Amino acid sequence: MGIMPERRNFLLAAGAATAAMSSSGFAPLLAQPTKPNLSNVKALVFDTFGTVVDWRGSIIAEGRIWGKTKGLNINWADFADRWRLRYGPAMDKVRKGELPWTILDDLHRMMLEDVLKDFKIELTEAEKLAWTHVWRRLKPWPDAVEGLTRLKKKFVIAPLSNGNIALMTNLAKFGGLPWDVILGSELVRHYKRDREVYVSAYQFLDLKPEQVMMCAAHVGDLQTARGYGLRTGFIERPNEFGGGAAGTPDNAKPGDFDVVSENIIDLANQLGA
Repeated sequence: MGIMPERRNFLLAAGAATAAMSSSGFAPLLAQPTKPNLSNVKALVFDTFGTVVDWRGSIIAEGRIWGKTKGLNINWADFADRWRLRYGPAMDKVRKGELPWTILDDLHRMMLEDVLKDFKIELTEAEKLAWTHVWRRLKPWPDAVEGLTRLKKKFVIAPLSNGNIALMTNLAKFGGLPWDVILGSELVRHYKRDREVYVSAYQFLDLKPEQVMMCAAHVGDLQTARGYGLRTGFIERPNEFGGGAAGTPDNAKPGDFDVVSENIIDLANQLGA
C-alpha cells in the first residue's frame, strides 16, 4: 500500500528539518551525555598527594634551598622522582605481608635511606627526620585552598589519603587545608587501592556509598572507588610529574566520571558550591 501524499509531504518536511538542525549545530547537543544527578552527594573525599598538594615541586624547592646551605649540587628533580618511585613498592610490601602495618611517615623514612645512598648523601638523624617530614610541608596547588573552602560550605570534605593522621594533620596546618575531618589509610590499616579504605569513607561518615564522591587526579583511584559504589570527580593535574620519571599525568573527558574538572575551583563551580 503506497504512502498517502500528505504523509509523504510530512516525512519530507521532517527530514529537511532534521538536516537543517544538524547543519546549524543542534545535532551535537542531542548527542551530549546526560549529566548525572548528584543532588544526594553529602561528602567529598580527596586523594591528596598530587591532587591537592604539589609533592614534586615542593620537594625540589626545599631541596634547592637546603642544598645551598650544605654545598650540595645535585639534581633535586631526580631526587624527588626517585623518592616517589619507591612509594608504590613500599606499600606493596605492606600489602603482601613482607612488612607489618607501617605508617606512611615510616615508609617515607625507609625510602629516604635508599635515595640518600643513591646520591651518596650523609645526614644526621635530625636531618633525616626533617627530610622525612618534608611530606608534611608540601604546598597546595594554587586553586586548592580556595576551592576546598567553597566546597566546605556545601559538603563535608576530607582527605582519603595513604598519609597517616599525623602527616595529614601537619600538612593541613602547613597549607591551610580546611578539612572537616581526616580520613584515610591509618584508620583501617590498609593502603589504597584496598577496598577497606574506600568503604571506610562512607562508613565513618554514616553515609551511603553514593552519597560520597571520591575526588582525585588519578584515574585508577577513581575507577576503584567507583567499583565500591562511590561517586567520582576527576581533577586535572597536568604538572604533577613535571615531565619526570615518576609518572605521567592522567586525563579524562566528560562522561568518564561523574564530574571532570580542570581544578578544584572548577569542581566547586560544577557542584554549585
